[in-house]
Amino acid sequence: MEKRRTKITRNYLKHPAGSVLIETGDTKVICTATVEVGVPGFLRDAEPPRGWLTAEYNMIPGAPNERFRRERGRVGGRTMEIQRLIGRSLRAVVDQELFPGYTITLDCDVIQADGGTRTAAITGSCIALYDAFTSMLKAGNIEQMPLHQWVAAISVGFVDGQPVLDLCYEEDSHADVDMNVVMTEDGRFVEIQGTAEAKPFDDTQLKILLKAAKKGIRALIKAQKKSARIL
Repeated sequence: MEKRRTKITRNYLKHPAGSVLIETGDTKVICTATVEVGVPGFLRDAEPPRGWLTAEYNMIPGAPNERFRRERGRVGGRTMEIQRLIGRSLRAVVDQELFPGYTITLDCDVIQADGGTRTAAITGSCIALYDAFTSMLKAGNIEQMPLHQWVAAISVGFVDGQPVLDLCYEEDSHADVDMNVVMTEDGRFVEIQGTAEAKPFDDTQLKILLKAAKKGIRALIKAQKKSARIL
């Protein structure tokens, strides 16, 4: 099993503190990190002081194979779920006490969708976040790098009885089992989302999928660090 080709373009946009175009197969996601002074109300009196990290996810109408209406006002349930997943994944690898008084928003905009948009958003956002923290260090806004390790995500599944890594849309739509895995650089899981679309899967199949996901995520983290020139 091999993952799809991944291409990472850093500093994709001019204005954000961190910006990345991540391409996974035919899926393309722009991930930006914006730094703002201030934190949400529930953190204003926190002791010790802490920063906050949150995420927003959006898919442009022309991203999938059929146009859909833009989400205006309230976001849909799927979008909310993905935003929360991205935020949780990145908060798992940062020390919020090292950027007190700042809010960092990770905006993930899918400009072309062919499966794995949420996993690509997590992988790309980690690089954008690293660049944002690097900019803050250079400006003297923080004293230490809050990102203590890298995190990435990938999809796995069984299609026609065979394990597949990094599913495209066609594979995902016909998968017997579909799973998204988020894992840190040291091999710990942030989230495992697995669903049997047909008949239930067993322990043996689960082990096969997790082994494939670990291999794929290690390759993605290597690509992240190579793009950031820290290998």
